[in-house]
Amino acid sequence: MSNVWNPKPGNRVFRPRRVAGFHLKRVLGVPGLFSAGYGDVGSSIYYALGIVALVALGATPIALGAAGVIYIFNALTYAEGGAMIPEAGGSASFARHGFNNTIGFIAGWALMLSYIVTMAISAYTIPPYLSHFWPVLQDHNIGTLVAMGIIGFLMLVNILGIKESTRLNILFICLDIATQVAIVVVGIVLILSVNPGTLIQNMFGAGNWPSTPNLIMGIAIAALCFTGVETVSQLAEETREPAERIPHAYILMIVVVLVLFAGISLVALSAMTPQELGDPVNGWARDPIAGIAAHLPSETLRSIFEPLVSILAATILLTATNAGLLGISRLTYNMSSHNQLPKFFGKIQPRFRTPYIAIAIFCGITILLLLPGFTNPIFFEDLGALYVFGSLLCFALAHASILALRIRKPDLPRPFKMGWNIHIKGKQLPVSAILGLITTSGIWGVIMVTRPFSRWAGLVWMGGGLLIFILYNLYQRRKEKTEYFG
Repeated sequence: MSNVWNPKPGNRVFRPRRVAGFHLKRVLGVPGLFSAGYGDVGSSIYYALGIVALVALGATPIALGAAGVIYIFNALTYAEGGAMIPEAGGSASFARHGFNNTIGFIAGWALMLSYIVTMAISAYTIPPYLSHFWPVLQDHNIGTLVAMGIIGFLMLVNILGIKESTRLNILFICLDIATQVAIVVVGIVLILSVNPGTLIQNMFGAGNWPSTPNLIMGIAIAALCFTGVETVSQLAEETREPAERIPHAYILMIVVVLVLFAGISLVALSAMTPQELGDPVNGWARDPIAGIAAHLPSETLRSIFEPLVSILAATILLTATNAGLLGISRLTYNMSSHNQLPKFFGKIQPRFRTPYIAIAIFCGITILLLLPGFTNPIFFEDLGALYVFGSLLCFALAHASILALRIRKPDLPRPFKMGWNIHIKGKQLPVSAILGLITTSGIWGVIMVTRPFSRWAGLVWMGGGLLIFILYNLYQRRKEKTEYFG
């Protein structure tokens, strides 16, 4: 396949006068893609572990394991889609090619919701980690105010056009992975191996095992831990030899993420009870990795890991918040360029040449999402479920789109093609995509039934987006008729 794909959204958004030189943007290899994807996934463990424990209690490792299987399905689907259609947009692009513009819009608008909620949760969990240095940040009111300030600061930074990156420095990611590996190894040697009965008690003891609905909900919310799938796909247009390197990056992410998250969740429940891990007021729900560091059985180790975890977590979460904002800008331009959103959303500020309207609108929405933090210290559980509403809808549509492309465009070149196919009327349908569609849509249905806040907030968001889409298309048709008939 040719490496040249047009249009180039990233150039038009961030370098509108340098479209001709877009080939210089194809600089990412497997390490760059992995660092970008892991930057999102690595940040999620710093908050998602506590949210999952709040619901799934002692079954947290099992919930994460089940979500990890779904993550494998998602990664394989995005590997095939990203190699086949290497353009920004992710699930929105897959759906547009597999179905039509309307389904593509639905996937893109749901993805925007995921970006917004990711920004809110990431910003909200920065203050608890920094409270190691400034204890006043443990107060949820002050923490919420600081989180809003972080969003406002990033809004100004991105509007002014100060150079930011969607990718974490590879060396920095390696440091984060090394720290997490060290915590897992030290935890296994000094905590888990010393008293393995504690882990069994904290998982299966009286009052520690969740109800079946909560276990299902825990699996759904555990999807928070696997947020890097879309990130790699969004960078497809900036990747050298995307057909080969995107699948390799996904496979590497699968291995590293599943091993680290399994180890961290087991060590966490060896060091703390699930109630302590999931308590957002007096426990470690908002900063679970700091909780592990604080429970290491050595003052020397605690003095090393506590500040290190605080700094790394805050830095990664800040970067993830900014990456979400940049992702919205990129996605907004992609959707407006395909007549899925009014051009107004992708309007460029003349002086700073940034998509200032989209940045301001979505930062404002993110700040509004944080308002309940002043009155409800556990509201971020609802934020987690709202993220799942958007992300699982995206994943389900991505699976459906890959299946649709297998049926409608079987001859389309697929540099990476999933194996284990079912043959129906001469079409090859991948089992992993079928299972991915069933699991993601099923868990999305559970969220719809059991989480009123996520259900209504999500439906209002999707309904408002569809209204914008319909009105804009009606306007476009009327404009075309007027121009045609003079």
